[in-house]
Amino acid sequence: MPVTPATILEAIRTFALALPDTQPKSPWPGHDDVAVNDKTFLYLGIHEDKVSVGVKLRVTGAEVRRLPNAKPMAYGLGKSGWVSIAFDPAAAPPLETIKRWVMESYRAQAPKRLLKEFEAAQPWVAAGGLPR
Repeated sequence: MPVTPATILEAIRTFALALPDTQPKSPWPGHDDVAVNDKTFLYLGIHEDKVSVGVKLRVTGAEVRRLPNAKPMAYGLGKSGWVSIAFDPAAAPPLETIKRWVMESYRAQAPKRLLKEFEAAQPWVAAGGLPR
């Protein structure tokens, strides 16, 4: 299967929707976002053949914003740690890196009770690993 913006987007979306208590959220056409407890933690889109990802990165945001095509999100969201990253599928960051950003954003938006249960069930997640 060729790597296209749609296949990358679907891989990211599938990963995010596998996290506990998540649901798709599409507030307007062209956006395929994911929420936990009705709070968006992942903005997804395709613009000009580039994949666009918006995540809340309180811990790694400053580092990620130094990447090409990364910037604070518009509408004042950047002040709260939201970062937008756009990339060409051929030059995409490794999927594992993107998954780590998604996990960091999920942790920032998920209720503490839910995170506690999730980390108790999967201890490697509490240590910063990815769900298996």
